Amino acid sequence: MSLINLDEITNFLDEMDGWENDQNRRTLIKTFKFKDFNEAFSWMTKVALYAEKANHHPEWFNVWNRVDVALTTHDAGGITSKDIKLAQFMEKAR
Repeated sequence: MSLINLDEITNFLDEMDGWENDQNRRTLIKTFKFKDFNEAFSWMTKVALYAEKANHHPEWFNVWNRVDVALTTHDAGGITSKDIKLAQFMEKAR
């Protein structure tokens, strides 16, 4: 899996609300906020099932109604199309 270039990352960021490029960590990051814990956990479950099928798992942290997400492809050392696809799924799963 090869890294995507900065133009591709910029295009993604222009299309997807709230995502940022953490260049120091080579990750796409976003904080998702939900009505309550049940809604947040339900969303995480949907994403987890997708991630398992895709064999690409997010780094995330959950507290009550908030889920902080960081996407990177560790094998490639940065952001790949796998991260873009997972981020797009996360948005659709909302």
